[in-house]
Amino acid sequence: MAAPTREQVRDFVQACCLPRESRAHVHDPLALDATLAELRPLARERGLYLPTLPQRFGGLGLGWVERAPLLEEAGRSYLGPAAMNCAAPDQPNMISLLQQGRPDQHQRYLQPLADGRLRSCFAMTEPAPGAGSDPSMLMTQARRVANGWELEGRKWFITGAVGAAFAIVLAQTEEGPTQFIVDMDTPGMGLVRSIRSSDPFAVGGHGELRLQACRVPDDAVLGEPGLGLQYAQQRLEPARLSHCMRLAGRARRALELAQDHVLRRHSFGSPLADLQQIQAMVADAHIDLYASRLMVADCAARMDAGQPVKTESAMAKVFVSEALNRVADRAAQMAGAHGMDEEAPIALIQRELRPFRIYDGASELHRATLGRRFLKRRQAPDPRGDR
Repeated sequence: MAAPTREQVRDFVQACCLPRESRAHVHDPLALDATLAELRPLARERGLYLPTLPQRFGGLGLGWVERAPLLEEAGRSYLGPAAMNCAAPDQPNMISLLQQGRPDQHQRYLQPLADGRLRSCFAMTEPAPGAGSDPSMLMTQARRVANGWELEGRKWFITGAVGAAFAIVLAQTEEGPTQFIVDMDTPGMGLVRSIRSSDPFAVGGHGELRLQACRVPDDAVLGEPGLGLQYAQQRLEPARLSHCMRLAGRARRALELAQDHVLRRHSFGSPLADLQQIQAMVADAHIDLYASRLMVADCAARMDAGQPVKTESAMAKVFVSEALNRVADRAAQMAGAHGMDEEAPIALIQRELRPFRIYDGASELHRATLGRRFLKRRQAPDPRGDR
């Protein structure tokens, strides 16, 4: 099966997604779901659906290098990635189910998720003093009971929770942190509230969950007990890279709109585009996008080659998240009042991009971890001698 082209994805976004964008989707996950239900058959018809899963699950089976330009093009609209079923949190959850799930879990959860018949969420983050940037602070407990497990805990800022059919829950057990698949209609599992975060178009919004005497069977464990943090790390690395790909499209759209504005808008007798300050902002924005794509491409090639990318994905996440924020900020500045208008796309894109510096690990945490890692390497003897 030939991989779709960047142009095919761009045409789909332009013809099908952008016309369906609506203020009605702001902080309304169910309205967003209804629109996505219209778009997914159109993505299937065009051969764009599910680029990130193997063909045996109905996916396109694309490698990381192949999918990078496609996810960027899809990301020009907040509807694009979810319409193609390559949006968070379902995309990384599908990777977790594919890698750690048993055949029965593939049939019950992965295939319906791949088909777009249901949604999911990943429940790790907790109120203080629980897990956040440091997942080792996990407070949610799971203890063994007859024929299964009983979970107790509280999760919040759980992306995708509103309208999800199930959650992958990280909980502490005697063996260590463990992943559980918990159906949202399980007694004792409840959505406490929907949290209105700054990013208004998150699929499934952000929710707070409470687990009270929540009993699940033995077969609810995803992977092996005690390996939950290892699995979470395996999930986060591709998730970060996918975010970089998708959100680059959002930043690029903001820049395109700003460029159109400064070419049309006249001030003091000439287009704004004639001003050197505007030209410098446009140049710097394109430099940031170019550098971001290069980092993503290098990391994607390493992943396709089966190489570890723990360090590279963290560096890419820090740089790209901050670079895309700079691009959107310049776009808003160039657009003037139109860049502040929430009835226009640029302001909403800026709001979407800001949390990326926090989600999947804050920039400060990554910098601290990277710094320690590089200094530790420097302390180790160099077998090649002092160079």
